[in-house]
Parts: sequence; C-alpha cells; structure tokens
Amino acid sequence: MQTFLRRIKPAALAAACMALLCSVTALAADGDAAYVPSMYATFWALVPPLVAIGLALVTKEVYSSLFVGVLVGGLFYSGFSFEKTVMHIFEDGFLGVLSDGYNVGILIFLVLLGAIVALMNRAGGSAAFGRFASSHIKSRVGAQLATIALGVLIFIDDYFNCLTVGSVMRPVTDKHKISRAKLAYLIDATAAPVCIIAPISSWAAAVTGFVEGEDGFSLFMQAIPYNFYALLTIFMMVAMAVMHIDFGSMAVHEKNAVDRGDLYTTKERPYAGMENADKIATNGKVTDLVIPVVSLIICCVIGMLYTGGFFSGTDFVTSFSQSDASVGLALGGFFGLLLTVVLYLVRRVLSFHEIMACIPEGFKAMVPAILILTFAWTLKAMTDSLGAAEFVASVMEGAAGGLMNMLPAIIFLVGCFLAFATGTSWGTFGILIPIVVFVFANSNHELMVISISACMAGAVCGDHCSPISDTTIMASAGAQCEHVSHVSTQLPYAVLAAAVSFVTYILAGFVQNAWISLLFGVILMLASLFVCKNIQSQKQ
Repeated sequence: MQTFLRRIKPAALAAACMALLCSVTALAADGDAAYVPSMYATFWALVPPLVAIGLALVTKEVYSSLFVGVLVGGLFYSGFSFEKTVMHIFEDGFLGVLSDGYNVGILIFLVLLGAIVALMNRAGGSAAFGRFASSHIKSRVGAQLATIALGVLIFIDDYFNCLTVGSVMRPVTDKHKISRAKLAYLIDATAAPVCIIAPISSWAAAVTGFVEGEDGFSLFMQAIPYNFYALLTIFMMVAMAVMHIDFGSMAVHEKNAVDRGDLYTTKERPYAGMENADKIATNGKVTDLVIPVVSLIICCVIGMLYTGGFFSGTDFVTSFSQSDASVGLALGGFFGLLLTVVLYLVRRVLSFHEIMACIPEGFKAMVPAILILTFAWTLKAMTDSLGAAEFVASVMEGAAGGLMNMLPAIIFLVGCFLAFATGTSWGTFGILIPIVVFVFANSNHELMVISISACMAGAVCGDHCSPISDTTIMASAGAQCEHVSHVSTQLPYAVLAAAVSFVTYILAGFVQNAWISLLFGVILMLASLFVCKNIQSQKQ
C-alpha cells in the first residue's frame, strides 16, 4: 500500500486511474474478474470510520461502536451481500490485521510492557517512586510539568512514549489528585506531537520514506519550525499547567479529582483497583522502577538500531530512518523484561513464582488496549478496501491548482480530516506528501517545506483527536483511563490547538517565514487560553 502511495502520479493520470477503477471490472491474468466495490474511491469510503467515531462519542461505548463501523465497511464493500460481508470482515479484516507482522510486533510489545509494569507494581517500585517523587514534586503544577518533560524526553516512538510515561508518572499524578483524563491528555499530547519534530524517531523515518526525488531528511529538518500544531500543543500544555487553566469536560474531571479525590469521574473505570496493595512488596525501592525503565529504554533503542542495520555498519541516523519500530520494540520489551526479572531475583524482592504470576496479570491489564487496537486496525482495513486513500488523493490533486498561498492551510485541514477518519498518521503522510512534492517540485521550495509540514501537522492533529487512533488508544492504556473519557476530554484542547494552527498556516503561506508565523501562533494561543479561562470561570 505504501509503495502505491509513494508513486502517485500527476492529476490527469490519477483521474484516469480512478475512472478506470470505479467504472470498469478488470480481468485477472487467469480470466477471473477482479472485484471492485461500487463505492470504491468515493466519499462513502470515509463513512464507516465516521460512523464508529460518532457512535463512540454518543454512546460512550467503544467496542460496539467500532464493530458497527467495521460492519458498515463490510456491507459497503460487498454491496450488502451477507456472505461476502462476513468473509471480508473476518478474512480480510480481523484475520488479516492479526496476521500482519507489524501489528503482531506491537501487540507483543504491549504484553511485554504490561508484564514489566505489573512486576514494578508488585515489587513496590512504583509505590516507592511515588513516595520519592512526592517529596520532591510539591504541587499539581510540578507533577504536570514533570509528566510533560518526561514525555518530551522519550521521543523515539509514540507507542513507547505513551506506555512508559504512563507507568512512571501515574503514582505521582495520583498523589497530587490529577485526573486520569488529564494524565491521558498529557501523555497523548507528548507522544505524536513530540515524535513528529524529533529527527531521531520512528516518525521521522516514516516521513522521509515518503519523499521521493528530494532529500527527505533535510526536508524533515526544515519543516520542524513550521510544524505549528506540534509546537503549539507543547506550548499550550505548559501554559495551561502554569496558569491553572482547564475548560470543557476536562474541567469537570479535574474538579472531581481535586475536591472529591475521584480520578475517573465516569462510572466506567476499567483499570480501577487493578493494583492490589496487599500484594505489593514492602522492601521495594526507587531503583526497582528506575532500573527497569532505563533498561527498557536502552533495550528499545538498541532494538530499533539493530533492525536499521547499525551493527552491520550503517550510521546512527540512517539506522533510525530505516528501522522497524515493531520488531525493535518487541526485542527491546523482551530483553527489558528479562533484565527486570533478573534484577528482582538478585535483590530477592520477589520470588520466581511471584514473578511468573505477574506475567499473565500484565497481559490482562493490556486486554482493553489490545481489543480496541484490533477493532481499530480492522476498521482501517475496511476503509482501505473501499479506496479512501485514492479518494482523498484525487480530491487533493484536483484542488492543487487553486490559490497556492492558501494550500498549506488547506492541506492541514485535509490531513486533520483524513487522519481523524482513518486513525492513522502514517497513512496520511503516504497520501499527501507525494502530492505536495509533485505540486511544488522545481517551483517554490519554501512553500513546499511549509506544505509538507502542514501535512505532518494535520496528520498528527487528526490522529490526536481520533478515537480509533492507535496512539490515542495507547495513551488511554498508559494513563489507565477509560478510553471514551480520554477522547471526549482532550478533544476541545486539540481543536483549540488545531484552530490556532490553521490560522497560523494561512499567515505562513503568505509571509513564508517560520519564526514570524510561530510568534504569531504563540500570541494567538495565549489570547485563546485567556478567553477560555474567562469563559470557564463564568460557568463556575
């Protein structure tokens, strides 16, 4: 799929291909007809994820909502044929995504990390770190800033960021009565937005891989100052923590946490009571958390470098740019777990029997995230089979001949919508970046950089907002927050950052200067936060 996306041709050829795919049934080499659904590469391809997202936000129930979206996608693909719908959902959907090597690697990493977290909890490392952090972090502001700082430091991969920051900072934020919804937002907002501006990350590798005919890494570096959504989101988090600003449904969660000690607010709290205090070792130390986490980070970095060929002579940056994050994280998780087991056995914190008992407990802790990920991946498979990527590519190529200076803002909006509907940033990169390179090749280089950055920012924004995004799901799991609560509370914050970024991209398209545009965006963001604070104070 990515190979196809990287080879998108000029508008005329793409339009001809779309017409051919939508109106003609091609014959396979053996004489059998290749099936093309009647709704292929039309707006209907985006309806299944929109149905799933809408139902999840309305019903507050994510599993059934995702399944309904999958069912709608299967019906659209089959032309409402019962047999073909069932076979497509299971054969091309659930079985297809669960037999994909990349997806399996992510699931293995989830299970391994769940086991490590269960071990740290049982050994008393998390509790000891919570006591240590409480003696050094004295306020809610400090706890939030520490969470943001750790999220910024772990910039290698968004999955790794979400789960590691959550497991480390949960004891601290719980101590200072920060709601799980707020923790989930801080984790989510320092995952993809940080990775997309980090030159050494799996995301940088993905972006550079979609730029053909240009120096992809150089373009990525030039685009960082123009990545307004990522930069303004980080600035927004710090400003809200320092100025004590919360609005929308997040304000309700925070008020309940502070006034009543209720970290969840909603009745649904799938992770509540998961850590049994009676089973926690009494001789746990801070090192029982720090050493496993540091070991995990080092092992994951080495694992990603290994898959990129670093130990075969490839240089450091290139190794990261061509690494396989799925395999690297799975390897890192395995060796991180192994080192954790050895540490606890040597220190005699836990017996071998207690260690082995923690492994299935960690698996069970990750079951909600694994279920949601499986449904989300299946829904994406349904969307792909309906030609959502081809539909958006054709629309974008048709719009490319319009007002060029407005194109960055338009690309940002398209990227937001596509990533929100499909739940994938990397797929959005694959669709839009080749189009941007084609439109601006051998013309306005600065506008091409701004537009590529707008594509990346829009993809991250849509991914940040989408309930079916795997990063959003990971953030819920990392914070141990009910998934729909996380989505509904962070959506107003993400939308505010998106609105300010959109206006900033309009300015950037005309002035074509990163620092002037970014300064304007920061001022506009501050003004917007003050307005939100005043509106929220009037409601109380």
